[in-house]
This record gives sequence, structure tokens and C-alpha cells, in this order.
Amino acid sequence: MNQKIHVWFGKGFDLLDNRKQRILKTIRNSEELCEGALEQLEKATDQFRVNGYSEIERGKLNLINSTYKTLEQLENYKNETIHFEQQRAINQVQQRVFQQALQGALGTLNICLNNELHLRTINTNIDMFGMMKEITG
Repeated sequence: MNQKIHVWFGKGFDLLDNRKQRILKTIRNSEELCEGALEQLEKATDQFRVNGYSEIERGKLNLINSTYKTLEQLENYKNETIHFEQQRAINQVQQRVFQQALQGALGTLNICLNNELHLRTINTNIDMFGMMKEITG
């Protein structure tokens, strides 16, 4: 058995070493690119959070302002309703007072008219009796 071992020193070894160096360089470049991408991602995430929080804060402020405006409108409607109900109550009381005054005036007028009518009737009857006495007498 005759075995031959060839040991190659020279260009082949340089090729492998160059290939190894290129692979290592590519790995380092990839790691650097990955680190840069991670940094950009973190910055973008932080910016997104800041923008998101800012947007949430703006939304909260808008909601608070809208709520205050709605409460102010409701307060105005409440005050208008109270004023309207007060006016309505005042008008009803005025109507009742006026009706009672009219009823009292009509009662007084009826009493006066009845008294006047009775007096006239009595006077007319006296006059008629006086005429009848003259005729018969």
C-alpha cells in the first residue's frame, strides 16, 4: 500500500485564508449593519412612543375641552329652562290673580246690579200703586 500525502503550502492556503477573512469581514459588516438597524429601530420606536403619547395627550385635551363646552351648553340650557319655568309660573299666578279679581269684580257688580234692580223694581211698584190709587181713588 502506497499512499501519497500531498501537502500544499502556498497559494491554496492563501485562498482559504482570504476566503476566511472575507467571510469574517462579511459577518462583521452584517453585525455592524444589524447594530445600526437596531439603533434606528430603537430611535424610531422612541419617536413613535413620543409621537403616540403626544397624540394621546392632544386627544385628551380635545376631549376635555369638548366636555367643558358641552357642560357649558348644558348649564346654559338648564338656566334657560329654569328661567322659562319661572316665567311660566309667574304667568300662571298672574292669570289666577286676574281671574280671581275678575270674579270678585263680577260678584260685586252683580250684587250692585241686583240691589239697583231691586230698588228700581220697588220704585216702579210704588209708582204703579200710586197710579192705581189715583185711578181708584
